[in-house]
Amino acid sequence: MPATGFFRMEGHSVMSNRVLNVGLVGGGGGAFIVNPHQKAIHFDGTRRVTCGALHEDPAKALEFARNWAYPIQGYASYDEMIEKELKKPLGERMDYALIVTPNFVHFDPAMKLIKAGIPVFCEKPLTITARQAEQLAAAVDKAKVPFGIAHTYIGHWTSRFSRWIVTSGKLGAVRWADSYYLQGWLATRLETSGQQQASWRTDPKRAGASCCGGDIGTHAFMQLRFVTGLEVKTVRGMIETYLKGRQLDDHFTTYCELSNGGKALIRASQICIGHKNDLGIEVACEKGSLAWRQEDAELVTLRLPSGVERQYWRAAVPAEDDFLGKIPADLLAETTIPSGHVEAFHDAFARLHRFFEQDVRAYNDGKPFKCDGTRYANVHDGVKHMRFVEAAVKSAKANSKPVAL
Repeated sequence: MPATGFFRMEGHSVMSNRVLNVGLVGGGGGAFIVNPHQKAIHFDGTRRVTCGALHEDPAKALEFARNWAYPIQGYASYDEMIEKELKKPLGERMDYALIVTPNFVHFDPAMKLIKAGIPVFCEKPLTITARQAEQLAAAVDKAKVPFGIAHTYIGHWTSRFSRWIVTSGKLGAVRWADSYYLQGWLATRLETSGQQQASWRTDPKRAGASCCGGDIGTHAFMQLRFVTGLEVKTVRGMIETYLKGRQLDDHFTTYCELSNGGKALIRASQICIGHKNDLGIEVACEKGSLAWRQEDAELVTLRLPSGVERQYWRAAVPAEDDFLGKIPADLLAETTIPSGHVEAFHDAFARLHRFFEQDVRAYNDGKPFKCDGTRYANVHDGVKHMRFVEAAVKSAKANSKPVAL
């Protein structure tokens, strides 16, 4: 199958549109997540980073901007960036902002950007409390501005393919699902060494009520909701801390009831030595099961009652399959490289930014946009993942008593 070249956005010609300008909130001083986001933003040639408030310290923010890998306009604070960018005409100012700060610095810049009418793409989890998330959602609904959350793994083509298989009923109703994210990088007290990523994630003032649940359990939660199309109704939580002296959990397990009456295990761990970023999901339905892992993200496996195991590889899925039938044309049109040339983490990020770009362009043109959670996570998904984490913590404190979301 030949590569398709430039990805052509629905209703737009990529080559005829001006390049969108993106502003960064955070990203200086060793914030690793800004790197895949930058690659994703520049991926298609239709978006570029043009400015940033890169650190909470004004002097460092300006220094990081001066030493950035390519020229950007540096600002001492996100307040200054919002104020000065808004004075520029459309086409010169930032079209959307990307927030890549630690959890506790999501709410304030996001709220100010929303009120300024600037679209926001924010790292997860959305905030450190469900109440803050609800306030952001209310502001987004009032301002009618695009708002996305970087749940990276739903950006994999195979995640989208999995969603279509399950939600179209090809395997029948969902009975059971196991959605998990296993890591091993916090198997020691890494935070005591001063390591930046470990330090803030294990600090309740900066991370919120849960380290493991907020950091990666939210990914497993979103993956389950996205692939199955179902909601979590009740949660039984068991939240554990294996490292003595650690302030927050490093092992997060929940047993959930789903909106169709099915059940699910949503679990995460950061003390499983040997595991890196092992996120995956298995969905057991009436007519078969589906399995997917992000560390082998080119492949979706279906297991059928006959004992047959069917494997579907990205970019090698036929337009019509003897089991699945006709595959949606929009799904088939998304892949840009042949099977065997691996799409990966950066491609997943890029797909999310690409879909968000469509809504930002529509917003700029005064046209309707569809920020409904089917292409990237929206602000209401962020509210749900915060409620999920808080419900799991509440349940764990009550001997795993079920808590309704």
